[in-house]
Amino acid sequence: MKLYRERNPDAEEPTVRWLPFQLNPDIPAGGITRKDYVERKFGPGGKNKYERVAAVGKGEGIDFAFDKIEFQPNTVDVHRLIHHATLNGREDEINEALFKGFFVEGKNLSDQNTLVDIAVSVGLDRAVVAAYLAGDAGRDIIREADLEARNAGVQGVPFFIFNRKVGVSGAHEAESLLQAMQQALQDEPDEPA
Repeated sequence: MKLYRERNPDAEEPTVRWLPFQLNPDIPAGGITRKDYVERKFGPGGKNKYERVAAVGKGEGIDFAFDKIEFQPNTVDVHRLIHHATLNGREDEINEALFKGFFVEGKNLSDQNTLVDIAVSVGLDRAVVAAYLAGDAGRDIIREADLEARNAGVQGVPFFIFNRKVGVSGAHEAESLLQAMQQALQDEPDEPA
């Protein structure tokens, strides 16, 4: 966003929306151990796959602590919480708090009490969030949005969609994402007469 603002000082500020997508929808509701997840995904010694990500993160001021992560969550409730926070004007805050909680602090995002604590940390009401997560509200919305993303070809994260026109899969340098944003802002070609 910083690069976009620098290059387009007179442009309207882009709106960022976080859309549900379960990277691992087959993980049971209570989650699984991170060790089992990593071995299932990458094989024995798979934890080394995260060394490059940790190094890149460090260069961006993010202290990934993959060794602190003990549980790999099923993310339906995480996405439900994001949905609830979005309806309450806390979309960016909840996403940042969840990322920090999981990737830096190693919090178990399968645990509803942990999710409630994270919600409270961004200004949401404890009792309201606890009741929301204890029920089924938002569950169908998350499943439908996840299915829509899969049907649109999303297979992994991160995945960026700019102006509903240009999709970019994977982590990219800021310049590459800016080019995609600018491409999405261009007028569509005229229809032939």
